[in-house]
Amino acid sequence: MSTICIIAEKPSVARELANIVRADKRENGYIEGNGYIVTWAIGHLVTLAMPDAYGSGKFDRNGLPLLPDPFRLAVRQIREGKEYKDDPAAVRQLSVIKNCFNRSNAIIVATDAGREGELIFRYIYSFLNCTKPFKRLWISSLTDKAIREGLSSLRPGSEFDNLYRAGKARSEADWLVGINASRALSISAGKTGYSLGRVQTPTLSIICKRYLENKDFKSVPYWKLEAIIEKDGTKWKAISEISYEKRNAALSAVQAILTDNNGTDGKGSLSVSKVERKAVPTEPPLLYDLTTLQKEANRKYGFSADTTLSIAQSLYEKKLTTYPRTGSRHIGEDVFEEIPGLIRFAGDRFGYKDLADGLLSGTLNRRSVDASKVTDHHALLVTGNTPSGLNADEEKIYRMILARMLEAFSETSEKETVQVTLEAAGIPLTLKAETVTRKGWRAVLNEKTEDEEEITDRLPAFAEGEKVMLSDLHDIEHKTKPKPLFTEATLLGAMENAGKEVEDGEARKAMSECGIGTPATRASIIETLILREYIRRDKKTLVPTDKGLAVHDIVKDRHIANAEMTGQWELAFSKIENGEQDAEVFSRNIREYAGQICTEMLQCGISAVEEQSQLACPLCKKNTVRLYPKVAKCTDKECGFKVFREVCGKTLSEKEVHSLLEKGRTPVLKGLSGKSGKKFNASLVLKEDGTTAFEFSNPSGNRR
Repeated sequence: MSTICIIAEKPSVARELANIVRADKRENGYIEGNGYIVTWAIGHLVTLAMPDAYGSGKFDRNGLPLLPDPFRLAVRQIREGKEYKDDPAAVRQLSVIKNCFNRSNAIIVATDAGREGELIFRYIYSFLNCTKPFKRLWISSLTDKAIREGLSSLRPGSEFDNLYRAGKARSEADWLVGINASRALSISAGKTGYSLGRVQTPTLSIICKRYLENKDFKSVPYWKLEAIIEKDGTKWKAISEISYEKRNAALSAVQAILTDNNGTDGKGSLSVSKVERKAVPTEPPLLYDLTTLQKEANRKYGFSADTTLSIAQSLYEKKLTTYPRTGSRHIGEDVFEEIPGLIRFAGDRFGYKDLADGLLSGTLNRRSVDASKVTDHHALLVTGNTPSGLNADEEKIYRMILARMLEAFSETSEKETVQVTLEAAGIPLTLKAETVTRKGWRAVLNEKTEDEEEITDRLPAFAEGEKVMLSDLHDIEHKTKPKPLFTEATLLGAMENAGKEVEDGEARKAMSECGIGTPATRASIIETLILREYIRRDKKTLVPTDKGLAVHDIVKDRHIANAEMTGQWELAFSKIENGEQDAEVFSRNIREYAGQICTEMLQCGISAVEEQSQLACPLCKKNTVRLYPKVAKCTDKECGFKVFREVCGKTLSEKEVHSLLEKGRTPVLKGLSGKSGKKFNASLVLKEDGTTAFEFSNPSGNRR
């Protein structure tokens, strides 16, 4: 009797597959029965070997660039102290997989259906020197129906050879650039721990550029006029189209309007010169892909990109939603056939009965239906399985996906807008208002979108040539504002749309679909930058550390920090995947580039970072205080000095920590929050025993 081995990416998926093929005998690392052995990979069990496998364990400028040919595969490693060793869990599971492969006649590959999932299997297959034939299970949902349909229509493994070549090219290129650039930069800094990479470095550059622009921005005041007019018992606001650089000019304009001969009671009047009314239809939003879900979850709930991905993965493994790591916001016709049933499910189970009845009695909106725009996986959907036992955060993400599905297939919303131009003394002012005439998809959540004007129940009935008396007219001071610091939501958007700033046409086209990184990797890139101490979270924003700024200053004009390089690589990966480019040609180009980046990094200097990273300890007097995202502490274990950087709701900046340790006090910290929630200002003072206390310029200030 022949035996088939099914290999999944993780145990939870393997259990679902085993249930379908009726393998019910649980063993250590696999499940067996009914002619099947179902095992799992636990992610990347096999990776590209680290430099020490090639005899390059030490950081040596004479050993750069490192250009392995061929690359070696190795068991996943973990760090113990200052050294790396094989992960015991990976070693054990690889032994299990090898045994499962040896006992089987054929293999079904059930790792995640995408470039990384393919790479996970192929690296294991190659590392174990396996030659058994294999076929591919390619599905976007873990429902019983999807698994059964996938198993009945397995695809030849060779059909995905180019997908593997693209994944392998990505893996090797990231190694060549990341290892060489990071080592070269660390050698220049005189200390290990510096990291550069194809995706993380352009992302760091984006954050640093915005931070520096924001920090250096000089706000300039300007003035506008605001008129209050009354029409049919309702007061309306009109704003001048002209901005005034000097307040005196704005006051002169106010006076000119008030004394214009249109006025009859000393308050002046405005003449209606133009009335524009429009019916504005708004299409429903597309279904969620991962990045859009992460952005909106960050805005609505403050979830980090990594948190949202983890929750979405959990919902997928519970068979409640479809595959989360998708870059598509569309579905094909085959999936569209299932939408009426999912709408009925939402109506019956989640209080959307009237809305579901209305949708199903008409024609569903097809804006999200386009098979040509579906990548490896279609957009995120619920599966129709009833959720139970979800925690609060899982419930929030699940309901976001459910509501977006209902919105996406609802009819368009329509607003009626009016824009009224009023004039006096040759000065135009504009009144804008809008009202919803058909809710359409907006009826699902009844939420206002970010770019909407104020919604009113009815619009003012102004007529051209009409004179309107002023209730009030005054000037309002405004100030120019810098682009805001990045939140995770806006950073994800910047990473996704980085191609807008790329000049090369083909690279821009590639990045229009992928940007910097992929939906599956963007969250981990943000977390990596935090782990590397290049950036930190400051409430809702992401800001660079001194270390991150110093690295950015070195690489900002280099190719490695340019989003265009990512676009060119993603374009090459797409061509390799489609059989349009030779992976070997791409590899030769990357090897050449690795040599160039080594030369660039070895010629730069970064000693300033080390000076900023090592500060004098006030207790042991050694230069052993290091700055971390949440604490500044002495690295001498016998000393134990540390200062937490989170102080009454404010995170101390690097400069403030430096001032505390070098001068014994920080500048006045503004906007601190006491236990009662009341705000206060104070300096943080370092005491002789290494503890801190507040010092108030006003003795009556509220203390913690």
